[in-house]
Amino acid sequence: MKLVVLDRDGTINHDSDEYIKSPSEWKPIKGSLEAIARLSQAGWRVVVATNQSGMARGLFDVAALNAIHDAMHRAAVQAGGRIDAIFFCPHAPDAGCECRKPKPGMLREIAERMNVDLAEVPVIGDSQRDLQAAAAAGARPFLVLTGKGRRTYEAGGLPEGTLVFADLAAAAEHLAP
Repeated sequence: MKLVVLDRDGTINHDSDEYIKSPSEWKPIKGSLEAIARLSQAGWRVVVATNQSGMARGLFDVAALNAIHDAMHRAAVQAGGRIDAIFFCPHAPDAGCECRKPKPGMLREIAERMNVDLAEVPVIGDSQRDLQAAAAAGARPFLVLTGKGRRTYEAGGLPEGTLVFADLAAAAEHLAP
């Protein structure tokens, strides 16, 4: 099975320092939905892995998160793509959980549930924590320069072997030429 794991905020949709708290605040980055469609149509299973500490902060609840993800699912389908699963960490950064990126727990859970070895799985994100989680889980880190990506790239210290792309569309073109 060809599996790709995508970060959500800053990779698929525009990020916000105020958090994405409702479907109306969820705005796709230009070309990201078409990138998901390209990957889906090329036989890739598309999974989203996202930290959502806004839940622990009381900014939104699971019903609001489900509504946001429903909007994302519908938008992907409308573009001709499919998101096969969404995994999220609802914990605050100081909770010490294993599922919050940069720890690899969420990616390991995806591997277990999808019955796949992470060694060849691209993990695409815009932040150092996405890349660190990928490297710690033995997956392939891909950085996109959208969201926090440009700052992440300029700060340096990327995990060895990280591939860098302008956006999710460019990464999808690389994976599904």
